[in-house]
Amino acid sequence: MAKVRNIVGRTGRPVVNQFIITTADGEYFQSYETVIAFREISGKVWLDCERWNYSHTTAKYRNGFLGMNKAQIEKAIDAGEIKLTNLNRERQ
Repeated sequence: MAKVRNIVGRTGRPVVNQFIITTADGEYFQSYETVIAFREISGKVWLDCERWNYSHTTAKYRNGFLGMNKAQIEKAIDAGEIKLTNLNRERQ
């Protein structure tokens, strides 16, 4: 069973429309209705190939979820440490 919680912002309050979804396989970061990232229990990270860098707000919370900035994420993608895939296939 999945557990859903809002991301907590700098003020300590839950952020509307920004979610962490915890499953038996790992954690998802979802912005509004779009899954942006998935981190497996093993630590392997997947980003949505079309929406991982969708907006400034999404990027801010994605970076917090991953503990990385955009340059670090791009370097990890180039190195094959982060994989790109379609995490929203069934929603399209």
